[in-house]
Amino acid sequence: MQEPTFLIIASLADQPLHGYGVIQAVTRLSDGDVKLRAGTLYGALDRLTEQGLIEVDREEQVDGRLRRYYRLTDSGAGALSVEIERLRRNAAAAERQLQRRLRLSFGGAA
Repeated sequence: MQEPTFLIIASLADQPLHGYGVIQAVTRLSDGDVKLRAGTLYGALDRLTEQGLIEVDREEQVDGRLRRYYRLTDSGAGALSVEIERLRRNAAAAERQLQRRLRLSFGGAA
């Protein structure tokens, strides 16, 4: 799963959000490292909806424009859980590699 997709799904884990709310949540979740553009976001939202990972929660009119809210589906929550576990395993493996390097560097072994 690509990082922007992961962050979009994660942003919807606790509550439905409209597009701009997702953009703000992704920026916050990534500490500003990922900043989605509207075109990128709406393409991803359409794809995630087609995949059944998210769905439209509701629509409302705001200042003459339609605001669509999305929510995570049960399938999306499952995919998020699987991805979280995958990332944990990868981070743990990377940490073990780094610790091994540090032991070799400071232990005098070449």
